[in-house]
Amino acid sequence: MKNNRYTNWFFAAVVVAASFSMAACEDEPDKYEVAGGKPILKYVRVPDPAAADSLLTGAYMANTICLVGENLRSVYELYFNDQKAILNTSYITDHTLMVDVPKEIPSVVTDKIYMVTRAKDTIDYDFKVLVPAPTVNSISCEFAKPGSEVTLIGDYFIDDPNVPLTITMAGNVEVTNITNITKTAVSFILPDNAPAGYINVKSIYGTGRSKFRYHDTRNILFDWDGSHGGMAIAHGWRDGSAVLKEADENSIDGAYIRFAGELKGGIGATWDEEHFSFNYWPEPSAGYPELSARPEFAELLEEYGVNGLQLKFEVNIPSSNPWQSCALQVMFTGNDVVTYATGNNAYFSDTNVPRGLWLPWKNTGSYDTGGKWTTVSMNLSEFNKTHEGNKCDRAFDKTMLTGLTFFVWAGGVEGKDCNPVIMIDNIRVVPIE
Repeated sequence: MKNNRYTNWFFAAVVVAASFSMAACEDEPDKYEVAGGKPILKYVRVPDPAAADSLLTGAYMANTICLVGENLRSVYELYFNDQKAILNTSYITDHTLMVDVPKEIPSVVTDKIYMVTRAKDTIDYDFKVLVPAPTVNSISCEFAKPGSEVTLIGDYFIDDPNVPLTITMAGNVEVTNITNITKTAVSFILPDNAPAGYINVKSIYGTGRSKFRYHDTRNILFDWDGSHGGMAIAHGWRDGSAVLKEADENSIDGAYIRFAGELKGGIGATWDEEHFSFNYWPEPSAGYPELSARPEFAELLEEYGVNGLQLKFEVNIPSSNPWQSCALQVMFTGNDVVTYATGNNAYFSDTNVPRGLWLPWKNTGSYDTGGKWTTVSMNLSEFNKTHEGNKCDRAFDKTMLTGLTFFVWAGGVEGKDCNPVIMIDNIRVVPIE
């Protein structure tokens, strides 16, 4: 029933119609006017009448539909159940009316469309608004410990009084302590026996599987202790040893790295490799392979391609040491940029080296995680920036995945002097699911 291609067609048509509308004269003889009388609705179809199975008896929220009948210009207001739709007169004729199904869940479900005239006459028509099953896009922390509270982010988390919302971990392990539910977020306590894997959320409208895996240990590049098959140390002028922290009270999963020090507010005013960076430059002869040559990474690249992958890691920034300046520059590098044998840091400022920039403080001026670990995701398709935040002319491709550098510096956004603490663990590349 979902018809995104028809929705895209509809929006394209809106742009064209808007252009004509702006050019039209106020005294145009065929200017739209609400008609008198009552409408007759014969049937509802998708916007493209040539589509197979174009007739509809129901549609999902936010989808575009076309009402077909007579005297439809007499429709002054339109409701789906108790939710009012937005009418665009550019798409209303005597015989057709195109409209988006309201995206809010009805409070009172009657399974009807209500057409209201200017004279307040109301004509109804049987039609169901379909509510999707829950969508589960992300979790506050993929490596959260059992017994801690986490939050799922998504949509359509509907907790019906007669059919309560339920959450199930992998292996059919049920969540028994749900702490808060809204339409777009649900919080709960991770069960003591929570296994790794997908999470299912079930509502009265169906079951949705998470687009991520809890405790996902696939293709971990750096876990800083080797516990998940990742490397315990990097390999370069800054191999991470200066910022490495052994397991302590702040750990989420054993050892981690900890960037800390002073960052100036001026754009690019701080250059502190010692306290805010690590690099991995391949040297296969010494046991440091090209990252993309690692078997699991190579298999994922073959199956999903660069644009189907994302970089993930966990981060913890205490509220006492918020981040207010500079970007986390995430630079995957190819052998043509740097290897251990050709070690240099000139690529940091090379505008021909595309990278991902993470600036979580940009919109608010300050960022912290309240001392809790949270998961960060960066699609590799978005690794298209220079160190200054401009678009890089060189396109990112799989040849650039042999090395990796993290460096907090520049970013192209004015910040404030700060002394952040940025803890990072479990750096991995996994599919976008």
